[in-house]
Amino acid sequence: MQEMFSKRWFRWLIGFLAVVASVYMGRYQRQTGPTYPVPVSEELAGSSISGELIRTHGGAGDAHVTLTVESTTAAGEVVWRRYPTNDDWSRIPMQREGGGLAADLPHQIPAAKLEYSVRLTDGGQELVLPHDETAVIRFRDDVPAWVLIPHIIFMFVSLAIVFRAAFGAVLGEENVKRFIPWSLAFLIPGGFILGPLVQKFAFDAYWTGWPFGGDWTDNKTLAALVAWLIAWVICRYWPRFERAAILFASIVMLGVYLIPHSIHGSELDWSTVEQSEQPAAAQPVD
Repeated sequence: MQEMFSKRWFRWLIGFLAVVASVYMGRYQRQTGPTYPVPVSEELAGSSISGELIRTHGGAGDAHVTLTVESTTAAGEVVWRRYPTNDDWSRIPMQREGGGLAADLPHQIPAAKLEYSVRLTDGGQELVLPHDETAVIRFRDDVPAWVLIPHIIFMFVSLAIVFRAAFGAVLGEENVKRFIPWSLAFLIPGGFILGPLVQKFAFDAYWTGWPFGGDWTDNKTLAALVAWLIAWVICRYWPRFERAAILFASIVMLGVYLIPHSIHGSELDWSTVEQSEQPAAAQPVD
């Protein structure tokens, strides 16, 4: 197999597969995360209901919840409360907007969450969305593109390098330790410089992982860094374990990426919020 790595086309093929694997891993992370919108494709009284229930809102203004509703006789309301709390439920009537119904959830301070559901009625029938549980939306401030885009690029390239290193280690490629500085060169600025800047803009905190908090996103990044530093030490002092060290670091980082993005992320403790910053109450639900 080592002879195959001497061929340029084979190295390009392995690199291409690493990029493809990274794309699918990133897509998996996004779609399984708690901020990915809840898709809606339903019927009510013979008419179609489509769209999505948003689970994140950035910037100023209220969070706009809208669904495409085919029937012009359908009515709806958004039922909501702070999350996680045992507050009484409040409701906001939905208004006709274009080809659907819409309502605005009240704006919150960064890291605050609301849980909500949409209740639609038409022709004596009722539909509650989502079906089994409420949708939870987290509020944040805007993150400038000049921070967010480089952060995403650096983390993606770092992941692609990890896949390439893992493929090489599994297939018996020599000198796979050469991928360590490349991985760190993208992981450190992406996860420990740009990442904290993204966190600061979004939630007004640079770092909420260990030892200051339990943010899984920060802790996952820290675990990946520690794994690659361990691999670097092993390759430096015990070179005969080079491929095992690379596989170890790759498995840790890929395991980190298998955990959905933003799960157990920044969340406001409502007990620390002044009454003036609490969401305004809407009409209580009986």
